[in-house]
Amino acid sequence: MPAFKYEALNAAGKQVNGLVEADHAKSARAAVRGQGLVPLTVTLVAMVEASTGNSVKFNRRAFSKSGLTVWTRQLAGLVSSGLPLERALTALADESEEPRQRELIAHLKSEVNGGSPFARALASAPREFDDVYRAVVAAGEQSGALGGVLERLADDLEERQALRSKLIGAMLYPAIVSLIAVVIVTFLVTYVVPQVASVFVNGKHALPILTVIMLAVSAFVRNYGLYFVAVMTVGVVLLLRALRNEAFRQRFDAGMLNVPLIGRLTRGYNAARFAGTLAMLAGAGVPILKALQAAAETLGNRAMRADAMDALVQVREGAPLASAMAAKKRFPGLLAMFARLGEQTGQLPRMLDRAAKQLGGEVQRRALAVATILEPLLIVAMGGVVMLIVLAVMLPIIQLNDWVK
Repeated sequence: MPAFKYEALNAAGKQVNGLVEADHAKSARAAVRGQGLVPLTVTLVAMVEASTGNSVKFNRRAFSKSGLTVWTRQLAGLVSSGLPLERALTALADESEEPRQRELIAHLKSEVNGGSPFARALASAPREFDDVYRAVVAAGEQSGALGGVLERLADDLEERQALRSKLIGAMLYPAIVSLIAVVIVTFLVTYVVPQVASVFVNGKHALPILTVIMLAVSAFVRNYGLYFVAVMTVGVVLLLRALRNEAFRQRFDAGMLNVPLIGRLTRGYNAARFAGTLAMLAGAGVPILKALQAAAETLGNRAMRADAMDALVQVREGAPLASAMAAKKRFPGLLAMFARLGEQTGQLPRMLDRAAKQLGGEVQRRALAVATILEPLLIVAMGGVVMLIVLAVMLPIIQLNDWVK
């Protein structure tokens, strides 16, 4: 049964908002009047996708990444405690403080009450719940262990978010230092150096070579700096447009894997995400071929995604997962080794989960080590550049004192 949101006036003349379930808008208005309210507007909480006819699609995000993790954990706790799914959704809708979240949960509840499987109801909001999320939920419904599967899904979301947050945090400080350094150096070169050094330009004596170089750099930045920024901006825009082409994106991502340091971090992060997703799906009972395809689609690096899809073809033809992964050199050998152990012991999900944790830990350690080295290097580099600018300004003054003597 669809859900409708309404705006109405109560007996005191105050405007109130809420949600009701009804077959159509007319019934929804009658339900609002039945509560002693005067309906002003009654609208469906979902928007109909023109390209799919009567399928319901939500176009705006209701959950943040952390919000989705918390919501999944809450739903898992309620379902694991024995509460029916529709009652658990009702409780979460009542507790939600965000209107869009309440609307989404109310729609999910109405779909479940109408007889749709929970995974199919989640498909009405593909921006909120991706293919992996829905596949895990579908496996949990089929196995009758939805609560435990949701707990595992929440764990995976938390681990993925934690890894991403640590990587961003490790690179945030060097990025801020670099930005501040560029701003300060640009200000010194374009304003301070010309103001001070112009006093000595018209002199009869030759200026120190460092001052001459700094004045040339200053003139170039002042005369052509905006053109340089414009060219860089156009280059970035063209690159972003070119990356929309799948063939170019795959070659670009393959090249990024060969870049020192960045390539190893990218390879480790994608491999950890692939292994973790595959472990979660296989552990939930999703068939290995479907799990491989869903895990491959989570890879941000297109070159590694192509390798994962090739491995899927080999597994479909009868090859062991470990052999298929070992043939793909872009994936760390650690992943193939744990896959082989899992296949030999019959504990593939557990071994893949270990591989994901080990790869994720290695990425974190490497990123923190890089950030630890970059921080002092950037500070020293910034200090060196500022020192050169100060020397370029001070040398003519020192030289002038020598001339006076």
